[in-house]
Amino acid sequence: MDEQNKMPEAQQPEVELSEILRIRREKLSALQQAGRDPFRETTYDVNAYAKDINEKFDEYEGKQVSIAGRILSKRGMGKAGFIDIQDGSGRIQSYVRKDHLGDEEYEWFKKYDIGDIIGIVGEVFRTQKGQISVKADMVKLLSKSLLPLPEKWHGLKDTDLRYRQRYVDLIVNPDVRKNFEMRSRFISHMRKYLDERGYIEVETPVLNTIAGGAAARPFSTHHNTLDLDMYMRIATELPLKRLIVGGMERVYEIGRIFRNEGMDTKHNPEFTTVELYQAYADFHTMMDIAEGILSSAAMELHGTYQLQWLGETVDLTPGWRRLTMADAVKEYTGVDFGAIADDATAVAAAAAIGVELPEAAEKSWGNALYACFDQKVEEKLIQPTFITMYPVEVSPLTKRSPEDPRLTERFELFICHSEIANAYSELNDPIDQRVRFEKQLEQRERGDDETEMLDEDFLTAMEYGMPPTGGMGMGIDRSVMLLTGADSIRDVILFPTMKPLDK
Repeated sequence: MDEQNKMPEAQQPEVELSEILRIRREKLSALQQAGRDPFRETTYDVNAYAKDINEKFDEYEGKQVSIAGRILSKRGMGKAGFIDIQDGSGRIQSYVRKDHLGDEEYEWFKKYDIGDIIGIVGEVFRTQKGQISVKADMVKLLSKSLLPLPEKWHGLKDTDLRYRQRYVDLIVNPDVRKNFEMRSRFISHMRKYLDERGYIEVETPVLNTIAGGAAARPFSTHHNTLDLDMYMRIATELPLKRLIVGGMERVYEIGRIFRNEGMDTKHNPEFTTVELYQAYADFHTMMDIAEGILSSAAMELHGTYQLQWLGETVDLTPGWRRLTMADAVKEYTGVDFGAIADDATAVAAAAAIGVELPEAAEKSWGNALYACFDQKVEEKLIQPTFITMYPVEVSPLTKRSPEDPRLTERFELFICHSEIANAYSELNDPIDQRVRFEKQLEQRERGDDETEMLDEDFLTAMEYGMPPTGGMGMGIDRSVMLLTGADSIRDVILFPTMKPLDK
């Protein structure tokens, strides 16, 4: 039997799948025996693309073009037929006639399958129904598809399978490609934004002997030659701040980060951030940069500040709200931590609104404030909001506030109750930094394995003198989710982490 191109293959009975695979391999064998092995093709001259032909038809009409792409549909196939092919820019129709190709070539063409990759040379024209097409004078098979594509009209719907087989997802779901094109354009925009402000892009190690720069659980590995346990980086912060010490006054790195933690719609074990540091600046400067990057990206990529995300209309018009953590807790819960002076009263006030501190956390004013915000306020922040002045306990690398030493000059940016960026007026006092690292180690000994490790070399660097510095980390993946309206981080990461099917 021959494989039917008129009926979507995914709708055929499952018992026929092995038959489809057998037929496709027989077709390949016949091609090879006839000296037409498509896998021996090494190059093909392409001089036009589907998008350009469709959008600039007047320029292409009547001209001979050479295009290439994947067959997505076939119709007709008596003495003439239509096919749709997809290249990297989009889809275009081709009209194929027996008397144009010749009897032998047309017979081979009729045996080509949906999914095969072909080259076409022909004249651009418009059909009687007004469809822009390429009238084929030559069709060449460039690669044989040995597996059938999913049902061609409705695409690949199984989300788990989509993430596991992104290559198929990209073929049959055209909108998926747009997300990743948007991601690339956003990163390019961000680089341009920072480069124009005098920043230098750098690269720092992925493998480290100490997991530092964030409160997170690392992935560990072992270097055989050095017989040394190492960690995949959980942040790029500490190496970048060493560069500030060394006199590189504005640096940034766009890089992959690895954290051995849970997975959900906003978290993946490996993700991408930009971290940037600027000497002689503070967290207010970083707020301006965060707002500038995202608002200008929205305007450049969409032509508007109004975006739809997670069921909300988000307004990225510059002038975002800036609110201290204590004021946010007061506004949304009624608890006024500014009027509370001691630890016991703060912990009791948190308990009164149903907030309990983590078991390993010190029962302090700062931890009580943060727990109230984390559990009662964060989920209510929809429009862009900078939450500032974080407790010292949860900000081991941040400069203390001159007005209240219990707080630090830090902000987190929230949009649709999602953290997008995190920034500090960086701590540059090596003595204070050592004390905070030691407190973190005490907390680690009490069972919190997501706290900072003591980095002696970083402390040494600080003792040489680090200028007042502003620093920020921004999540690329969540920013792209915002800009594309994606509900899950897996929709903006080409190859998200997946549990193996045999586990």
